[in-house]
Amino acid sequence: MSDTVIRTRSLGTPAEGIRDQYADGKAAKVWEYFIGDQTSRTQTYKDFLVNLLRKNGCKRILDVACGTGVDSVMLLEEGFEMVSIDASDKMLKYALKARWSRRKEPVFDKWVIEEANWITLYDDIKHFLGDGFDAVICLGNSFAHLMDSFGDQREQKQAIRNFEKCIKPGGFLLIDHRNYDYIIKTGQTPSKCFYYNSQRTADIQTSVLYVSGKPSVVMMDYFIEVPKTRPDEENSVSEFRLSYYPHKIEDFKTMLMEAFGKRANYKVYGDFVELKDNDVPNFYIHFVQKSVNNNY
Repeated sequence: MSDTVIRTRSLGTPAEGIRDQYADGKAAKVWEYFIGDQTSRTQTYKDFLVNLLRKNGCKRILDVACGTGVDSVMLLEEGFEMVSIDASDKMLKYALKARWSRRKEPVFDKWVIEEANWITLYDDIKHFLGDGFDAVICLGNSFAHLMDSFGDQREQKQAIRNFEKCIKPGGFLLIDHRNYDYIIKTGQTPSKCFYYNSQRTADIQTSVLYVSGKPSVVMMDYFIEVPKTRPDEENSVSEFRLSYYPHKIEDFKTMLMEAFGKRANYKVYGDFVELKDNDVPNFYIHFVQKSVNNNY
């Protein structure tokens, strides 16, 4: 057979095997336990993101993968102006609650939260664009949720083109993904994450689906400890599955360069430090500056 799964487990039917629970609400209910709240972001991550944006004069930020709003809240608290979007209304309701609870703070009162799709992003939010954003951020391995439905990366390329269109000349894209080269090679995902301090990730079980000899989908089953809500209860473990399109580092670089052109400045980090030869990071973080000259 040409279709193969490594790190084999009982995946059910093919449809069940690749089913992603990001948008069905199950993940949203335990997301805060998984990643922690905004105070759980590691200082390394916070310093990296805030310092990089400030050093490059960024003020107005578009968070295209805001989820429950954790990163957006962190940046709002640091004085940035935020427009935050996500495709999951179930995730966004937590961001909306955060905005409502802090609505008396001017920066939160001005916080724009919208449901939007990356494929139609430019049209969805063009009334918020103005002259463009100083930076677009797409972090937390979020971009890998966008599946390669046609087998030619057309949807990923369209999404990145939309990100580029939302950035003002001289502005930046900050986008990341897990080290899928390592995951495909080993069939394992490190449970340690440099983004957050959550202590409730009990396990991540990983499966790689091959189609016609190529890695097509990486499925991660997250086992999260959920604390008891009453004294007579015991802690429970919640499981949810997220499915990802596995971007290899060199392919991802090529896709970014195609969208931003040869004049764009480009840098890649590994786990928040500049990448060096022979590094095997958990996450790759790409930092691309849009050319001031639109003629690529």
